[in-house]
Amino acid sequence: MRVLIVEDERRLAETIARGLRREGMAVDVVYDGRDAMQRLDVNQYDVLVLDRGLPYVSGDEVCRRTVEREERPGILMLTAARDIDDRVDGLNLGADDYLPKPFAFAELVARLRALSRRPGRALSPVLSLGDLELDPVRHQVRRSGHDIDLTRKEFAILEVLLSSEGVVSTEELLERAWDENVNPFTNSVRVAVMTLRRKLGDPQPIETVTGVGYRLCGR
Repeated sequence: MRVLIVEDERRLAETIARGLRREGMAVDVVYDGRDAMQRLDVNQYDVLVLDRGLPYVSGDEVCRRTVEREERPGILMLTAARDIDDRVDGLNLGADDYLPKPFAFAELVARLRALSRRPGRALSPVLSLGDLELDPVRHQVRRSGHDIDLTRKEFAILEVLLSSEGVVSTEELLERAWDENVNPFTNSVRVAVMTLRRKLGDPQPIETVTGVGYRLCGR
């Protein structure tokens, strides 16, 4: 899952980002609405974590513009206000979910996972192919009933492959499993896929499509 956090409280934004990265998510962070719109123009995100009170462009306006996009991320709005009318206003703007501050981090993660499975981009809570299973909530991978210990990046790559119907390009893996700080000319994808293959074992489920990318055998 790739997430954009838009929060002007920098310490809170970085704390959320660190926690989500530990959950295996690719996370970008901006601190105002203007930068948020720029990121949304160039990157594809699964979920947008959006504070309402932002400088330059308000969170409400970012929400309105995002909802108008043909392909848009799920939107989780954050606010310090706990009034029910305030929450209703946010949902009426087109937000998919609403979380008042302060919040429990575990609840934030659960809500983000739920948004990534919303209609239109639905994923089963447990992704599987043959004897291979990936549970995003428990951050667990099993093959033939045996647990497989993966790094966060290996887990993210496998999650992208299992949630896709066909070939996934190297560029798409960079887009969805890494954040915007990755060097687009790096060989990180090739190296990560190589180590992932070794851990998954034989028969090898990941197939290289020369000049295109990767897919799971049978897809």
